[in-house]
Amino acid sequence: MPARPKRKLKTYQTSLGFYDQAIAAPSMKAALEAWGANSNLFHQGAAKETEDRDIVAATMARPGVVLRRPVGSDGPFTESAALPTDLAEGEARPGSKSKTKTELKSRPGSTKPPSKAANKSSGKIDDQAARKAAAAFAREERWREAERRKEEAVRAKERARRDKAVALAEAALDKARREHDAKAQEIDADRAALDERAAAEEARWDKQRAKLEQALRRARE
Repeated sequence: MPARPKRKLKTYQTSLGFYDQAIAAPSMKAALEAWGANSNLFHQGAAKETEDRDIVAATMARPGVVLRRPVGSDGPFTESAALPTDLAEGEARPGSKSKTKTELKSRPGSTKPPSKAANKSSGKIDDQAARKAAAAFAREERWREAERRKEEAVRAKERARRDKAVALAEAALDKARREHDAKAQEIDADRAALDERAAAEEARWDKQRAKLEQALRRARE
């Protein structure tokens, strides 16, 4: 039996914490599990399917892997995205106040590279996200395989029911045909016997009529 084709991957995108995140996954459910979301971000309007060619190309090259870029930026999605530059700079100064996303987006001119600790932390997060995505993808595959087995069992049961019904119908038809053939043979035999009796009666009547007509002629002479 041919293997069931795998579900087509789609690219989904959201913003969580300090990152925009994207992933190529077989379903919204798989994407949410890979992101570690505790609620349905799609229903909340915080996540969506995207058809941006650059984002789709990046995620399809690493299916099931969560890719990131600093939130609010328009750079490429990668596995090891750095923290937003302004955030890293602000956190490095003692006593600095935390910035809102709007302030981080609007602050110009900062090009300070992220610290090694931030890169290391990002790498750990990426590894965890990749493992989560792989686990979610594996669960999705197991679910699809279980569904395929259920559907095949239903089809097998339906085939068995149909084959049984066909066999019963064919047996009934064969029995009726045999009964018809037997009755037709009886009728043919009866018809032959009637034809023979009719012929014998015609012969007897011809002889009797000839004698009676001859007797009638003599009586008239």
